[in-house]
Amino acid sequence: MTSSFYDENAETYASRNRKLPRARLDAFLTALTDGARLLELGCGGGQDSAYMLSKGFDVTPTDGSAELAKQAAKLLARPVKVMRFEALDAESEFDGVWAEASLLHVPRADLPAILARIRRALRDGGVFHASFKAGTAEGHDGFGRYYNYPSAVWLSGLLSAGGWQNISIDEADGSGYDNKPTRWLFVQARK
Repeated sequence: MTSSFYDENAETYASRNRKLPRARLDAFLTALTDGARLLELGCGGGQDSAYMLSKGFDVTPTDGSAELAKQAAKLLARPVKVMRFEALDAESEFDGVWAEASLLHVPRADLPAILARIRRALRDGGVFHASFKAGTAEGHDGFGRYYNYPSAVWLSGLLSAGGWQNISIDEADGSGYDNKPTRWLFVQARK
């Protein structure tokens, strides 16, 4: 199960040599006003939140894994909220939502409802970023973690149907924790 992988491997996962997605973070932050209020969904080890905090943004880091949240809290020297995506109940509270490599674990059938929760949590004009491993069908990786593996066309249709504006989806080759070649989809949209 995906959540047990992160709980059981939290320290190793959080301390791995992960390259900060600086170009994507900077593009996201540039679309916001200084000091904007941000929500990070699935903060993992907390590196992205640390970067956003260092740039003067008001960041609320969250993770669905209590053990990963503990690791992130150590790095950030601040509390990290343990929260699963379906528990997000904020309304017009954030200027931006950052979900790097986290929503890719949401079952396809549940993704429209989760995206609606994220949209509701954003203020009008709020910016949303997410990344997904591209594919054509749901499945699991070698660690047993579930992935929704969407195509850019499927994801774009889902976002459009959900009322998102200014949708852009960039694609790039890379890898993940498993070090296997991966096609990534990077989404940016506005409420």
